[in-house]
Amino acid sequence: MDRLMSMQAFAKSVEAGSFSAAAEALAMSPQLVGKHVQALELHLGVRLLNRTTRRQRLTEAGEAFYERVKIILAEVDAAEGVAAQSLGTPRGRLRINAPVSFGVHALSKHLPKFMSHHPEVTVHLSLTNRSVDLIDEGFDVVFRVGELSDSGLIARKLAPYRLRLCAAPDYIATHTPIVHPSDLARHECLGFSYTDLRRRWHFESPQGAINIEVSGRFMADSGEALLSAARAGMGVMLQPDELVRDDLVNGTLVELLPNYSVPTRPLQLLYAPDRRMTPKIRSFIDFAIEIFGETE
Repeated sequence: MDRLMSMQAFAKSVEAGSFSAAAEALAMSPQLVGKHVQALELHLGVRLLNRTTRRQRLTEAGEAFYERVKIILAEVDAAEGVAAQSLGTPRGRLRINAPVSFGVHALSKHLPKFMSHHPEVTVHLSLTNRSVDLIDEGFDVVFRVGELSDSGLIARKLAPYRLRLCAAPDYIATHTPIVHPSDLARHECLGFSYTDLRRRWHFESPQGAINIEVSGRFMADSGEALLSAARAGMGVMLQPDELVRDDLVNGTLVELLPNYSVPTRPLQLLYAPDRRMTPKIRSFIDFAIEIFGETE
């Protein structure tokens, strides 16, 4: 069998979670996906996936092989992009990574427009709140919120990430008033696991910066989980504007301390300096800057 196609079937099975989901994404039958994975295992002489009727799990050898296969497939896409570069037409697979809330509530709303303008580009969007390794994990571009470490990647600055402080009307009605950031120290504050928003919230006032140590009984690594908790009246939430905007409009949540601004967080688009600027990557960078770039 075509070994590259077998690698694609294996990688998609891992990412999609099952042969049937991979088959749907690759427009082939689940049986053919299974044959491709079996062909790889036979060629390598090791089992890559342990499968039961209810779930599948990578073996140790499968985990190591998958990490390398992602890079190989990304390089194949890059090579195809180089071949297409002379034509100037964006085409091939574009692998994008973004934080979950930004990806769900902002980026995914605009991707159909990008894809309609570039019908030969296939987008693979990965959403996670951890800091991924663009090179090792084979991404073309990565959206990242927060201050950057010196990674050697090229960063294009986008409009800052705005946060909103809010709570459900029921919570507000049954707890002591919040009229100053210091009042938050006596409230249930819903913590976001991946940043310093776990325990410290920052505000700006005419008198200067205010840093508050907060605490609460509920913490999550998902903005959507925190949103559900806030709607249920479990506490006060400090999360991105695009996540809470609809709830603020319909009254499910109420904004708190409107006279104290919450400092914005940097948002950047990252890509590798040594990766050829293929039409698919260039077109997406231009698109992202148009949609999410800073406005005057």
